[in-house]
Amino acid sequence: MPEGDTVYRAAKNLDAALTGHPLVRSDFRVPAFATLDLAGETVDSIVSRGKHLLMRIGDWTVHSHLKMEGSWHLYRPGTRWRRPDWQARAVLSTADWTAVGFQLGTLEVVARSDEDTIVGYLGPDLLGPDWDADEALRRFTADPSRPVGLALLDQRVLAGLGNVYRNELCFLRGVLPTRPVGEVDNPVRMIDLAHRLIDANKDRVDRTTTGTLRGETDWVYRRDGKPCLRCGTPIERGTLGENELQLRDTYWCPRCQS
Repeated sequence: MPEGDTVYRAAKNLDAALTGHPLVRSDFRVPAFATLDLAGETVDSIVSRGKHLLMRIGDWTVHSHLKMEGSWHLYRPGTRWRRPDWQARAVLSTADWTAVGFQLGTLEVVARSDEDTIVGYLGPDLLGPDWDADEALRRFTADPSRPVGLALLDQRVLAGLGNVYRNELCFLRGVLPTRPVGEVDNPVRMIDLAHRLIDANKDRVDRTTTGTLRGETDWVYRRDGKPCLRCGTPIERGTLGENELQLRDTYWCPRCQS
């Protein structure tokens, strides 16, 4: 599942392959940008911002969000794609590499000067060079009555966490996702753990929150009905969201979390 570490890794790989090179081809397969041609423009940088990917090309920024199914692939010229052509939403080629964005949840091109209108609302980026733990704590604790599971998923609070990390962080800190933020003991430790956990996974293809890549890599995520890895109590499952359209699955151990 794409989370901030997945997008960080995608941006890092794309940046290494494309930055500093002019495009020889661009093909945006969405109606709003189908006629836009960036061939001849040089790729200046490719970065992640939370779960958003920004490709700065000439005076433009190509913005994409993977959502649930999206991914970016890199191919050498003439190499067969690993996903079907009809799933491609963007194709950007230099002389040496072709980057293909498949099933992107969001794809748009804006003037680089307008980049802030896309990602300016985001909270501190957990994997960004400008990570600000104090500002993250301020935003996290701003509403003491808010369930911690909602605060952790709010990209305006912390940019980069998804549902996997939300559930795993609550388990590791021993709190139910429904517990109010104001009742979380030492919220500084929650913010610190979020940063350390996602940072430890940013360069891994296979994510782990248990510390092992053999066997169970998650403590509670998608382990409903299975025994807790710490105490053996069956993991439970529920949903939590700001409204019906934003409900996401939650997983917890009823003994290790309260």
